[in-house]
Amino acid sequence: MTRRIVPLLCAAALIALPGTAALAQPRPANLEQLPPVPTDYAPPKTAWGDPDISHTYQHEFVQNTRVLFIRPTEYGNRFWQTEEEHARRVTAAERSDGNFAAASERGIGTSGTEGLADWVKSSPFAWRTSMLVSPANGQIPEFTPKAKALHESGRSGWVPGIEYDWVSDFDSWDRCVSRGFPASMYPFRYNNGIRIFQAPGYVTIALEMLGTRVIPIRTATNGVKHSPAGVEAWLGNSVGWWEGNTLVIETINIKSGDSVSPDHHARNGSPLNIATQAVPPFNTIPTSTQAKTVERLTMTGPNAITHELTYSDPEVFTAPWTTRVEWIRDDDYAFFEYACHEGNRMPRDYISASRAKRAGIAAGTVDPNAPDDRAQWSRIFDRDPAVAPPPAPPGAPAAAPTQGSRGG
Repeated sequence: MTRRIVPLLCAAALIALPGTAALAQPRPANLEQLPPVPTDYAPPKTAWGDPDISHTYQHEFVQNTRVLFIRPTEYGNRFWQTEEEHARRVTAAERSDGNFAAASERGIGTSGTEGLADWVKSSPFAWRTSMLVSPANGQIPEFTPKAKALHESGRSGWVPGIEYDWVSDFDSWDRCVSRGFPASMYPFRYNNGIRIFQAPGYVTIALEMLGTRVIPIRTATNGVKHSPAGVEAWLGNSVGWWEGNTLVIETINIKSGDSVSPDHHARNGSPLNIATQAVPPFNTIPTSTQAKTVERLTMTGPNAITHELTYSDPEVFTAPWTTRVEWIRDDDYAFFEYACHEGNRMPRDYISASRAKRAGIAAGTVDPNAPDDRAQWSRIFDRDPAVAPPPAPPGAPAAAPTQGSRGG
């Protein structure tokens, strides 16, 4: 797994170019109001007449700024920060940039900065209180009773108390198969690059980590349809169309299943992945055959796309939910091979360790009541520096997590 730091010549500086700021979504006076995505920017056209959105983007800055998925409860129903809260976010970004040190004679260190603070100061999105915009309180809707039971009884490499005997004890991300969908479209701990290619009749979205989507474009005359029901894929089956300068993508036939089944072919990729900040834990959220997403990709200026996604699965969530995230253009962002599956020893090592532990308990050489370090994943621990207290000093009790509820 390779994590690339964006150089000083970053998208944040590009966003601040004259003539682009007015095209971004400004913070309204009413902080509980979310204006529609602006559509007044007209990108150049491709040779065949579609809006040209073929660039490389990243949402690494969203990740590193700690714009969390679920809204911290301190913000209430506000989509936007106050001046004081944003000042704390700027300070945290400056501290992050300050961790970059000039390279030594031995080549240790990275000259320059990530450019995070420049983006936080210049992008209206950096004033947002969460990625989730619907429901208006910024919280994931409740699970249905059936989905809640499946979530709580699921198995993955993140669930405390389970033992490992076969690949069906691990989720699809543990096995380097898929991050799940729509989880793959959200910022992660690393590898946050997105590259868009266009050809007549197609848009391809290449993700830096585990996933490429080839999306046929429906027109009034070509009759493009979805694959038949039951023909599922890890990233679903997508069909797109243009509404003005906005690319709309509808995705169905997402790999269904749950994390309870002992049949690894019947297991899904969780629609929200634990590696996205402040989502429900464990990677055990089920997916039904009714799961569906509708995405809207709109260039709001020459150097940013607003990605809006609505997810509905009435067998799992009691209501649909919607996110809105900025993708920052950075054509210098370099993709490297994500060679995760090759040499992925983790499942085998976990199985070996689990069996050795059980043998040790049976022999009386291992304490069966020893702490389980996976228990840490049972709570949302990501911290928005604009609202949460700083970490407790060594030896002091840790502050209770401040993020919102976790669906059910």
